[in-house]
Amino acid sequence: MYRPEEPEVNFDQVLERIRNFFGRFRIGGGGGSGGNIGSLIVIGLFLVGIAVWLGSGFFTVQPGEQAALRRLGKFESIQSPGLHWWWPSPIGARDIVFVDSVRQLEVGVAGGNPVLSESLMITGDPDEEGQPGEAPNIVDVQLLVQYDIKNIEDYLYRVSDPDGQTIKDVTETALRQVIGSRPIDDVLTDKKEDIQAETKLELQGLLDYYSTGINVREVKLLNVFAPEQVKDAFDDVVRAREDKARIINLADAYKESVLPQARGEAARLTESAEAYKQERIAIAEGQAERFKAILFEYEKAPEITRQRLYLEAMEQILPGVKMYIVDEGSGGVLPLLPLTDDGQLPVNTLGRNQ
Repeated sequence: MYRPEEPEVNFDQVLERIRNFFGRFRIGGGGGSGGNIGSLIVIGLFLVGIAVWLGSGFFTVQPGEQAALRRLGKFESIQSPGLHWWWPSPIGARDIVFVDSVRQLEVGVAGGNPVLSESLMITGDPDEEGQPGEAPNIVDVQLLVQYDIKNIEDYLYRVSDPDGQTIKDVTETALRQVIGSRPIDDVLTDKKEDIQAETKLELQGLLDYYSTGINVREVKLLNVFAPEQVKDAFDDVVRAREDKARIINLADAYKESVLPQARGEAARLTESAEAYKQERIAIAEGQAERFKAILFEYEKAPEITRQRLYLEAMEQILPGVKMYIVDEGSGGVLPLLPLTDDGQLPVNTLGRNQ
């Protein structure tokens, strides 16, 4: 908004008025001592007034605040928290704003009561060919915006009522643009997060375009309602979508519990197979080396090696062979006493022999 500049101060006129003012307080008619004392008193009072006026230029900016300084109506600078001095009025002016406070704006609701003129919006439902439909749906949307101030100069001097009607109109515009570009299913079901993010981006772009100095922190959909005529049907759709998401989550949880077990079993089998492979390779290599060693010895002493191999083979074979003693003169097989491992007869056999 355009603001006219204040007229500059004519210091010559001000000094002339001060001289005329002092001339009225001359006492004793002439240059007597009484007149001098009166003039000194007036000058002293004037200097005290000047000191008080200059002292009124000191001000304090609290933490979380910023001060915008103006001189003769023109913006000069921004002061951060601390003690500062600036020209008092009418030469200078200062505007202190709490920039760190988080402010809120509600669209579509006021004091807990819906405002239909703000909340009723048209969605962008396509037809069967994917083009915008001839009979779009109407949805009731309520929105909460949280914001703070990022540029105090723009906030104070660029736009009229930036955090009043301006941000309210801009927010409603951004929300209607986003809702109007999406089908009603997105608004009512699982695309709310995307709508919030898109609305925040659109809103911040508009606020920056108008130089409002406002920073949008969060945009949150409070309530989204379907038209009353089809509310029950859309509630059924929402419940079906929620059940679908719940079942998918259960399936994912089951998958995450089974897959680690399967991967662990596969790793165990792979490691077991690898160990068996290395074992067989080691055995085969050992047998091959043993065969080479025997061959080497055999080439040096064939008869001795052959005899030793025969005896080693018999040591392995005979312990597993059942032996019978046969007397050729008796013409039959003699009974063999069943000796135990320690060479003793069993108890029942000893009893019969006695």
